[in-house]
Amino acid sequence: MSLSSRADIDAGGFFVNFNQDCTSLAVGSKSGYSLFSLNSVDNTLDQIYNSYGEDICLVERLFSSSLVAVVSLNAPRKLKVCHFKKGTEICNYSYSNTILAVKLNRSRLVVCLEESLYIHNIRDMKVVHTIRDTPPNTTGLCALASDSDHCYLAYPGSATVGEVQIFDAVNLHAKTMIPAHDSPLAAIAFSQLGTEVATASEKGTVIRVFSVNDGSKLFEFRRGVKRCVSIASLAFSICSKYLCCSSNTETVHIFKLERSSPENNDDQSGKDHWMGYISKAVTSYLPLAVPSQVTDVFTQSRAFASAVLPVAGLRHSCVINTIQKSLRLLVASQDGYLYVYQLLAEGGECQLIKKHDLRSEPPTGRPESLPIGVPTNSPAGGGGSYAAAVKGAPASGTANVAIGSNEDEQQQQQQQ
Repeated sequence: MSLSSRADIDAGGFFVNFNQDCTSLAVGSKSGYSLFSLNSVDNTLDQIYNSYGEDICLVERLFSSSLVAVVSLNAPRKLKVCHFKKGTEICNYSYSNTILAVKLNRSRLVVCLEESLYIHNIRDMKVVHTIRDTPPNTTGLCALASDSDHCYLAYPGSATVGEVQIFDAVNLHAKTMIPAHDSPLAAIAFSQLGTEVATASEKGTVIRVFSVNDGSKLFEFRRGVKRCVSIASLAFSICSKYLCCSSNTETVHIFKLERSSPENNDDQSGKDHWMGYISKAVTSYLPLAVPSQVTDVFTQSRAFASAVLPVAGLRHSCVINTIQKSLRLLVASQDGYLYVYQLLAEGGECQLIKKHDLRSEPPTGRPESLPIGVPTNSPAGGGGSYAAAVKGAPASGTANVAIGSNEDEQQQQQQQ
């Protein structure tokens, strides 16, 4: 979720965001941010960390590490990278415009502005590449694959149609462009391995899944027929067998990604021979008998399962993960609640198991957590090692860097 929900945060709402492997949840608010463990959400929601002192509008945790990237509403152009267990700020970067989204994996950190993307090396936080003059991206829509071996970045290639640009964030070159939809994009998500990408447009009726390697369409799902639906989030399950989708309606849709294996194809070859022949005959006849829009409806798959939320009209972030050997749909809402649903193997309507309150008050008395940006013993620019902090060693200082100046651009060109 990005700063497209900024108005809700200003009104007292919450920024909610799952980490890359869905083991923790980050919640930003006007009083700070909190991190929660998701290992036992069927019963309890354990708070890992709670900060206070700044109105946080973006917070991203690097897997289960101690590193978090935060942006506050008071300084929306400044990114802070913190070691939350030590209560220290490792470095901060200032950009030429408002930061709309931040994405992390073990190789790269990506900062998305309205018309540019900055790619940092996660080990030393140096800018290794800048994608400039992108189409206006006011919602900060982008996705970074969590797998470092397939470290791809996806972002809109057009402001008028649903083009997806795939960029290799390690080798630093464009990989492919996928013409995903006729309407502008509303959501993008990578599978856990980074080999597939799911997309939805502003119409919100059709969800598509493409191969990152060659841009071919693998799956197509119909979410519904409503025209005024705003897709809030798309997410592959950790096992990559399911895809969940939330919108501004009260329903979360779950689609099953039926992938055929060679063994299954051999077993089913005789059984499916005549059905496959009939299916091909019908498919080839439909375009001659009915318009292409109607043909698409016949060939699109429907939702495998769904969950009904208590409130419509809010933005939600959803994920699917196996928790204590059971499939769970987790839905975090901007009104400060986490809903835990049971996802049955046969599909159907998901049952609500637990509702957790994510809202926390600033601590009274002696604080157990330090405010964000607590000063270190060394002065700013004292040579703090970002790589050492990744490994858990103490940071020796805070580095302050401005991005976007002419001098900085010259340095980047020399590095490249």
